[in-house]
Formats: sequence, C-alpha cells, structure tokens
Amino acid sequence: MASSADVIDRETLDTGKLDIRPLTPAIGAEIHDIDLGAGDVGDSIPAIRAALLKFGVIFFRDQDLTQDQHIAFARHFGKLEVHPATPRDQPNPEVLRIAHGPKSRGQENNWHSDVTWREKPSLGSILLAREVPEVGGDTLFANMHLAFERLSPKMREFCEGLTAVHDISRVFAKRLGKTPEELHEKYPPMRHPVIRTHPETGERVVYVNNGFTSHIEGLSPDESRWLLDHLYKTAWDVEIQCRFRWKAGSIAFWDNRVCQHLAVSDYFPAKRVMERVTIAGDKPFFRRD
Repeated sequence: MASSADVIDRETLDTGKLDIRPLTPAIGAEIHDIDLGAGDVGDSIPAIRAALLKFGVIFFRDQDLTQDQHIAFARHFGKLEVHPATPRDQPNPEVLRIAHGPKSRGQENNWHSDVTWREKPSLGSILLAREVPEVGGDTLFANMHLAFERLSPKMREFCEGLTAVHDISRVFAKRLGKTPEELHEKYPPMRHPVIRTHPETGERVVYVNNGFTSHIEGLSPDESRWLLDHLYKTAWDVEIQCRFRWKAGSIAFWDNRVCQHLAVSDYFPAKRVMERVTIAGDKPFFRRD
C-alpha cells in the first residue's frame, strides 16, 4: 500500500513522445502511430503506463495482434488473471472471449468495474476488437474519481466510512450454470470500501457498481438500496464520460481502479467479437490523508 508521499500527480506524468489525442476533458485518449505487437514496444511501456494513469482509459487503432502478442503486451503491466468464464481447455486461458450475435444478445450494458468480486480486483483490462458491427456496440467509460468529487461534502464524508459487499453470483451464477453457493466455495463475497483510494494517484474513487455490489454493511436493506442506487447513477453523468466507437483491430486499455464502463448492446442481431486480457491488481483500501 503506497503512502501519501508515494502518490503520483497525474498532471506531471511523462508520456514521452507518444502521439496522444484526448477524447474528452474528463477521461480517455487515443494513442496513434504505435504498434503494440512490435518487438521494441517494451521501450514505450513507461510512457503508456503514464498515459493510462493520466487519462484513465487509452485507445489504440489498427492493432493486428495475435493472442500471444496480446498476452505479451499485457504482461508488461503485471501478472495476468484467468477469468472463471474462460473454457478450461482453451489454449490461452488468459484471453477471455466475449462474443455476441444472432443467438446471443449482449449483456454487458450496465455500468460496472471488472471482477470487483475478487479479493484483489484487476488493475486494468486490455480489450481487442476482433469483429464488430457496422454501427453500434460502442463502449462508454466514466471517471469515478470525478464522480466522487461531484458528491456533496457531507455525502463524501458519510460514504468514506462505509464498506460494501461484492458478489460474483449476481452476474455469473446464471451464466456459468452454478448456484451462488457453488460459486462462493471458490469466490466468496468480498468486502471493499465504498470509496477507495487509487494506489498510485491517491485519488478517491466511488467503488460500488450495479453488476457486483450486493449491499452496504451496517445499513438497513432500504437504506443500502437507496444509497447504492444514488452512487450507481453518478456514473451516468455525461460530463465525466467518453464514448469509443470500435473498429476491428481497435484496443481499449482501462484502469479498472478508477473507471467504470458500459458496453452498449444496441447491435443485435449483428455480431461483435472481443478478446480481453486482464491484469491482476491489489486489494482496495481507503486512506484519509
């Protein structure tokens, strides 16, 4: 856990000579003229990591990566996760394939952070578009530090002392054909602060999401539902968002510790095929100083 003396000022981050084009003032930037599969991409990793911290989510176009190259690029940023939805016999278990089409309508169209049901939720995800519809299937991203900043001072103070429970079964019990009890044997519900501190920037972030958060401890069911609904809706603010239109070969790399995202499921029955590699993170914490 970083101390207050170790945090990074996002405005002073050195992104080197990267060709960076911000999408909105709040979040997101495209990085042009770089090949993430090149043998010398390692030289650019410090600048790419700085851009990720500065913009929350970064995008790359025209990346014709193999799965091995996708995995190799992600490994520059840390250890990789294997998602429980990945088939056991898959050659590259680090790659989560997300495919929807005429027989499968997309179900990711709610605001969420990835795998918050883990004890140590992911640092970030790197999503590569393999096949996309002619129109539709965009992904939206929200800056949850700005969501925190837009809460009233009294609400910020109240939420900073709260803990929420995150449960994998809310989403994956039905998808994986398991009961909640079966899933909880391997992935028990996890307790995380409602407001987390970003371990590198020190920024405070709203850290509950409609996908995986079941309740807030210490509140009545009605109080918990009301407060969670209020906090979920902070991601809906268009002034803290960006929207990305995919093309085949596009990549989105987001900081899962500060972003929420929503995959728009407006393209049915067209086909959309994505591959995600996810970087393991650390245990969320809240620090007052």
